[in-house]
Amino acid sequence: MLTALAVISPIFAIIAAGFACRRLNLLGPTAASELNRFVVYLALPCLLFLVMAEANWNTLWQPGFIASFTIASFAVFGGTLLYRVIRGQHLTDASIDALNAGYANVGYIGFPLCGMVFGRESLGLVTVAAVITVSVVFATAIIFVEIGLQSERRATHLVFKVAKALIRNPLLVAPALGVGWSMLGIPVPVPARAVLHLLGEAASPCALVSLGLFLAESRRGESSAPVTILLSALKLIAQPAIAAVCAVAFRLSPGPAAILVLLSALPTGTGPFMVAEYYKREAVVTSGTILVTTVASMFTLTACLYLIGKI
Repeated sequence: MLTALAVISPIFAIIAAGFACRRLNLLGPTAASELNRFVVYLALPCLLFLVMAEANWNTLWQPGFIASFTIASFAVFGGTLLYRVIRGQHLTDASIDALNAGYANVGYIGFPLCGMVFGRESLGLVTVAAVITVSVVFATAIIFVEIGLQSERRATHLVFKVAKALIRNPLLVAPALGVGWSMLGIPVPVPARAVLHLLGEAASPCALVSLGLFLAESRRGESSAPVTILLSALKLIAQPAIAAVCAVAFRLSPGPAAILVLLSALPTGTGPFMVAEYYKREAVVTSGTILVTTVASMFTLTACLYLIGKI
């Protein structure tokens, strides 16, 4: 257990450093937003491009892993959405709650954590999980949000709007370009690789600091502790449990199975908060879920690593 804690503690130490910098006013109120833009539009796309351009496709193409991560994500997302709608929640808000429960923070915590635990060779599968999270899961949530907001259910309008958003998403464009480059069979030129590597290496620490800055911001609004606790439990316990069952069902080898469960056990990412802010919806539950899952995941991820090591 102490070994697992030693592995994961540097991740949360960097998050804590970002949190402290904001609370001590060493970094201003726009720091989280600006650093997040650097990660999303420059550093992380460089890492994703390089990982996919140099990926070993025989190792990367694992339908069982892809199916397992997708099923675990959508089981939690769909179950939460149905439950919140039945309880009388507006479809738009229920969709954001569902995203809180099923949106793993693969981009900010998954990459550095898996890189430390499993090595750089694991980043290909992490990239696959990131693409599923920021495209399939995220896009599905946006579709339901838009349906909830639209008085007219124009399917073509919704499809066009979502497709346009996905095409402009650098976290999807970068790995797609990396796949295209890999298919050419041409090595990435040494100078270009050096630039991509330097920027890509900055993605993880900057993402973690940005997350700390985000968590340090005060959020206004009334507390919704029961809902926050429910969504946090679904994210940290239900999703990795479903992933573990899927790993057994699809007979995944130990390495991919461990990566699958660890990624599914990650805390809620900042994507749901961005959706809530963009659509002007109440973000108290969302920010609370991100905070609770991030803090609690220091213990749940440690336990997860310990169990993975035992198994």
